[in-house]
Amino acid sequence: MFHVKHELKMSEIISNCPVCGNSIFTLFLDVKDHFLTKEEFSILKCDSCGFRFVNPRPDNINIGMYYQSEEYISHDAEKSNFLNRIYRLARIISIRGKFRIIKKFCPGGKILDIGCGTGEFLHYCRQKGFEVTGVEPNAKASTFAQSKNQVIVFGQLESLSGAGGLFNCITMWHVLEHVPNLDELIIQVKQLLAPNGVFIVAVPNSNSWDAAYYKEYWAAYDVPRHLYHFTQCTMEKLVSMTGLEVRKIFPQKLDAYYVSMLSEKYKSGKTNYFKSIAFGFWANLQAKKRDIGHSSLIFVLSVKNV
Repeated sequence: MFHVKHELKMSEIISNCPVCGNSIFTLFLDVKDHFLTKEEFSILKCDSCGFRFVNPRPDNINIGMYYQSEEYISHDAEKSNFLNRIYRLARIISIRGKFRIIKKFCPGGKILDIGCGTGEFLHYCRQKGFEVTGVEPNAKASTFAQSKNQVIVFGQLESLSGAGGLFNCITMWHVLEHVPNLDELIIQVKQLLAPNGVFIVAVPNSNSWDAAYYKEYWAAYDVPRHLYHFTQCTMEKLVSMTGLEVRKIFPQKLDAYYVSMLSEKYKSGKTNYFKSIAFGFWANLQAKKRDIGHSSLIFVLSVKNV
């Protein structure tokens, strides 16, 4: 249990914006860790580029404590409660949608999925003819991926440092917001990409209608596990400053329903499936009408041609 909002020994203070390096920030929102500890964290907004990030945040030694829950769905493929069954059904639909995007930009070759979890996505890609490799630091998820889905999984991205230019496609599905060092990660990805390779990244969109509606109860803030809170604009700035370029942006429409379901639970204390469906539908409708972006966005990126 966490008794203090930010103990110095557990916290890391960010002095410069991770995107533009500016050192002047404004409070954007205070948000509780509704999922686990009920501890409150501050999301700051860079006065220069508008990037939003948790500050202070747990340091690299202590961040793992915020993932220690048997209810952390993204690493659990075996539980059979109703919420998990919905999650897994949505995941099946989502995997097929992700693969259709990949095929548009990468007709074949080798795929690396960073944060592959229990390996269902890579298992599907291998069935479709791709050579697949995963990176997953969670031991339980990695073991499941290797034993049940027969996927080769490394515990850390650094283990692939000798595989320069090997992968035609590198994916990160809702993982980038968890990564402490954005610059280091993107440098590693660029080194691993084959010529003309694509880097496909999905992140929550904190400018979406559901984010504005639920405010501090929006489940996709998920502090402090989500260290960064992207918008289309700030993602494009990050991409540009790290030598990448955006080739295409796709919505993840199903995410609006799942995020609304969790957000409604955080806000009211109970799950309301009717509201979740209605608000998820409305969020997707408003994304199109207002040009604010969907609850989650997929960015197809490539290395800039010099």
